[in-house]
Amino acid sequence: MKNNLIRFDMAVGRQKPENIIHKENDCPFCHPEGLTDIYATDEGGIILLKNKFDVLANADQLVLVETDRCGVDMPDYPPEHMRRIVRFGVAKWREMESSGKYSAVIFFKNHGHLSGGTMRHAHMQLVGFRDADPSLFADAEDFEGLTIIEKDGVLLNAATHPRLGFGEFNLIAAQGSLNTLADLLQKTVAYVCAHFKKSEDSYNIFFYRLGEKIGVKVMPRFPTSPLMIGYDIRILPSNLAEIVESFQRDWL
Repeated sequence: MKNNLIRFDMAVGRQKPENIIHKENDCPFCHPEGLTDIYATDEGGIILLKNKFDVLANADQLVLVETDRCGVDMPDYPPEHMRRIVRFGVAKWREMESSGKYSAVIFFKNHGHLSGGTMRHAHMQLVGFRDADPSLFADAEDFEGLTIIEKDGVLLNAATHPRLGFGEFNLIAAQGSLNTLADLLQKTVAYVCAHFKKSEDSYNIFFYRLGEKIGVKVMPRFPTSPLMIGYDIRILPSNLAEIVESFQRDWL
């Protein structure tokens, strides 16, 4: 099985701040006056800056702070702020890809203690790899699913070939449909946080290049199935049609 194997610097990783579990710990994103290596900003407290804790070898890591407010997340944002974040993030993702410095650039979000994240303040990340193979990131079937809605150049479905299982959503958007992508992404995150109680509001968002389109995966996070860890056996929930129906009925 081919995969991308990237060295993780444990000495740097041990220095990373954490305030998801230890909520009393300070939040550096709440003090923008103390942030350094800022690359770009936008309205509403959106900040793109260098990650101080470069744990991945042969990579440049950036943090995209979503808001100047701590304790809020995507479901709480005014629609225009959500759209602004998506437009800003996708633009910076494209800039990194077109720079010629990287073999691959990833754009993603961790939220909650089961997501692999460490900071409670809402943020996303961009990582430019110098020696990763993007053809190994995902397969075409990963984005197949039961249609929930198709609107203004954006398809939202419930994945029938999930990467982890127990409820996973795909959005596939034309390049000119970023506002609708943002609207449906916000609804999907809100649904995930409300519907999958056992994830305790932990989820991931992953962006992908699908030819001329943008693919986005939204995954509620649970303790990962041992079948997936040990054998790469993916889990398809038996209530997928019910998930689609409840999303359409209560969130659209």
